[in-house]
Amino acid sequence: MRLVKCWFCSSTIYPGHGIQFVRNDAKIFRFCRSKCHKNFKMKRNPRKVKWTKSFRAAHGKDMTKDKTFEFEKKRNRPERYDRNVTENTLKAIKKIDKIRSAREAKHIENRLKPNKQKKFNEDKKELNNQINLVRAPGVSEKVKVVVPKEKSIQNEAMEE
Repeated sequence: MRLVKCWFCSSTIYPGHGIQFVRNDAKIFRFCRSKCHKNFKMKRNPRKVKWTKSFRAAHGKDMTKDKTFEFEKKRNRPERYDRNVTENTLKAIKKIDKIRSAREAKHIENRLKPNKQKKFNEDKKELNNQINLVRAPGVSEKVKVVVPKEKSIQNEAMEE
């Protein structure tokens, strides 16, 4: 089963799906859906359209350089079928998938880290500016209220 990538958004196209456009110079463009085909006909640059993988890669939203992507590359060499090699490969794919997901989570965490501190500082500044919404006007200090410890008849009955 041959899986190809969409020319516009880089998503996977399965057999029997998508649109194929052949230009006059015999260059083949494959699209996963009409949305990608229409954007191509409107001469839009995929790196400037926010929902494409190329935009996300160009703007640091997704991981682009990682050793786990080496396993996904297309190889045109025919290999002789060997049951043991296939079994080991399938085990390796599961391990690589776990490693990739962990690295992606770490990448996202590192990408969002500076924004977290910025948001905290903005919230702190807003709280200082709008403190009257939180604190009642005229109250500048904490006031301790002393409650006398008188035992009523009801409390004594409940304790027993």
